[in-house]
Amino acid sequence: MSAQRIIDIKNLTVSFNTYTGTLQAVRGIDLHLKQGEVLAIVGESGCGKTVTAKAVMRLLPTPQAVIGNDSEITFAGKNLLSFTESEMAKIRGKEISMIFQDPMTSLNPTMKIGEQIAESLIIHQNQSRQQANSQALAMLELVKIPNARRRLKQYPFEFSGGMRQRVMIAIALACNPKVLIADEPTTALDVTIQVQIMNLIKDLQQKLNQGIILITHDLGVVASVADRVVVMYAGKIVEEGTVDEIFYQPKHPYTFALLKSIPKLNTNNQEKLYSLAGTPPELINPPLGCPFAARCEFGMKVCRVKYPVIVNFTDSHQGYCWLYHEKADRTGLPVQFLQGVESSAQ
Repeated sequence: MSAQRIIDIKNLTVSFNTYTGTLQAVRGIDLHLKQGEVLAIVGESGCGKTVTAKAVMRLLPTPQAVIGNDSEITFAGKNLLSFTESEMAKIRGKEISMIFQDPMTSLNPTMKIGEQIAESLIIHQNQSRQQANSQALAMLELVKIPNARRRLKQYPFEFSGGMRQRVMIAIALACNPKVLIADEPTTALDVTIQVQIMNLIKDLQQKLNQGIILITHDLGVVASVADRVVVMYAGKIVEEGTVDEIFYQPKHPYTFALLKSIPKLNTNNQEKLYSLAGTPPELINPPLGCPFAARCEFGMKVCRVKYPVIVNFTDSHQGYCWLYHEKADRTGLPVQFLQGVESSAQ
């Protein structure tokens, strides 16, 4: 029996009103998160990953940000987009928590660390101040903060960047939420601490059967902890699949380019690292066709004028690319592209 969906996003569109026009940051995406799974969302900066996460949390700035009338974000059978602010306040931190990318701007500089962790426990779990302080101490120890009892009484400016990030993780996990959204949770940490933090998040997720949405640029982290991967580009989902399908049988040229850019251990010292040429399109006036067409080495004329339909490679692997149309010329495509093409071509 497959796991139950705990978040189901349908036709999510998010635009921002700017002085130069309406920027279409997220353009009609569908995705879901199952209970107990880690879903990674990857893509270049500006592709819509964080905007999608903040839309789930209802933390987008208003009135600048506008979510489409037909959009749905379903959690526990209810559309979060219909919730009032007071109703969402009961969800944030208790049912759905988020680890933000920049802990310095997310932590309150005037409050001690212990008070900031205890705050959510008092509000959402009706704990006494003494109980909340005891739990706050346990959370700091859980995320490997040394001298945790002394650190409870310190302010954010007394912590390093990596330590502040661990405090953010402690706050997010304090109430054992059903869904954890981690937006670049290891950005400020060195490599060894990154591994420890991701292992910690993964262990807690398995114990609590949480669903995790992991937003990251680090494909190494994705390979080690994720179950499923969504690849975004210019506000659109271009490919989705299991970790093995995305890493070993990528179908979209953008996914393939991301994977080619990862340094290999067996790379020759004189070999030049791959770099994807060009820049993402301007989303105030997004292209009619595939947004990756201008940078794609396999692009065709149709790619620039019409957006591709979805292609189902397997039950869990989908993508949007004209290369898999029955009339497409697939001469010169990498072998990963060609695997299973005959059965998936429309």
